[in-house]
Amino acid sequence: MIVLAVDFGGSHISCAVVRDSEILFTEHLPVSSCGTLGAILPSIAKALRSATAKANLSLSQCEGVAVGFCGLVNPYLQTILATNGKYEDARDIDLASWAHDEFTLPLRLENDARMALLGERYAGAAQGFDDVVMFTLGTGIGGAAMINGRLLRGRHFQAGCLGGHFLARTGGRECTCGSIGCVESEASSWILPQLCREHPAYSSSPLAELKQVGFRELLQHEANGDRCAREVLEGCIQVWAGGIVSLIHAYDPEVVVVGGGVMNACDRILPTITDYIRKRAWTPWGQVLVRPATLGNAAGLIGAVPLLQESPNE
Repeated sequence: MIVLAVDFGGSHISCAVVRDSEILFTEHLPVSSCGTLGAILPSIAKALRSATAKANLSLSQCEGVAVGFCGLVNPYLQTILATNGKYEDARDIDLASWAHDEFTLPLRLENDARMALLGERYAGAAQGFDDVVMFTLGTGIGGAAMINGRLLRGRHFQAGCLGGHFLARTGGRECTCGSIGCVESEASSWILPQLCREHPAYSSSPLAELKQVGFRELLQHEANGDRCAREVLEGCIQVWAGGIVSLIHAYDPEVVVVGGGVMNACDRILPTITDYIRKRAWTPWGQVLVRPATLGNAAGLIGAVPLLQESPNE
């Protein structure tokens, strides 16, 4: 099966041609230049055509277009419901008509974390499992759940994909979702610079000399023995582990797949998370497997194939 796939990420939009579990060619568009969704759609169409041509294929060989969007969506009506501050015109755009007009192809729309879960189950760390939780660590923190082999969506399409907005700390930091003390507002990339500045050892830390602090920099300085980096990282890992325990209690998975760029250091992070889950998750039936995502940024793109294989009304 050959499909066109679009994945709206935190820093860029990926536009690809995917054949089964293989990405044939990908074009990337920076989010910073996007503005409104309506303004970027012509560039997305151009990038998909370019990727198709570079893969030596024609649009007539493709089965459809699948879009993984960074917000709440109605996958049955193919509409965007909420964007949490991004692409504020998105709710008024008919993406199905756009896909038909541009490519004469049907469109499937899904939340980006659910698309990543589909990809990991189709060709990654969750292969062979029907009950799965995905926990993604990026600019924000996303999640998705699958029960009995079917994505959990819910009446208002929020079910399973708001794992980053489970409560982590009563009276904590204000989150972009409007709540306080969310997993995301306590331990995501966008809050990380503040976490570092608030640490008592920050002023004497090499982190204070950096213009930008992300988890890559934090891990580098943690490996070099910096106290601020070590304690901030350990605090984040504890928040992530607590959030995953909440997801386990909520959705009863066989396996938890942890993804995102931070998983480049999975050997440093996953043992602590796994140990916490062993001690704190109530699973009298046995132990939940905890695995790093294996597809990386490709998960959402590869998830386009099983999404288009799924009945639009499932």
